[in-house]
Amino acid sequence: MQRNTSQRRAIRLAFDRTDRPLSTEEVLAAAKRYHPSLGIATVYRALKDLVAEDWLRIVKLPAMPPRYELANRPAHHHFYCNTCGRAFEVPCSRVLLDALIPDGFELETHDLVLYGRCNECELAQVSGRQAVEEVSRPSVRFRQPRYVSAER
Repeated sequence: MQRNTSQRRAIRLAFDRTDRPLSTEEVLAAAKRYHPSLGIATVYRALKDLVAEDWLRIVKLPAMPPRYELANRPAHHHFYCNTCGRAFEVPCSRVLLDALIPDGFELETHDLVLYGRCNECELAQVSGRQAVEEVSRPSVRFRQPRYVSAER
């Protein structure tokens, strides 16, 4: 077990105060709030040690650098935002998972990653779309078409 330095305390605080898996760069940025002189090499060493101590676990997303999360989290899946690159936890449904397993098969382990746009990026996208629509609206008002009833 490594000693509890101020750098390591800053890294632990970064994880204690977030509810999603963090990349190494996100750990560095979050932990710098508590220890401004923290360096990336220290973060890499601390992450390796905290995984070895079973305080953190590695989150592997296909074709992505690893993320890290607290090891004591309940079972869950992950959602990856294609826009901002952040990963989020998604609750695990054993009922839905069981429905996917063919009869006669036994599940040993699984990974489920959902990809899309997080709420924050979706709101920014919608806001941006509304701003573009407002700018591109014609200044001339069009009359609403009159609909004539088929009954005469």
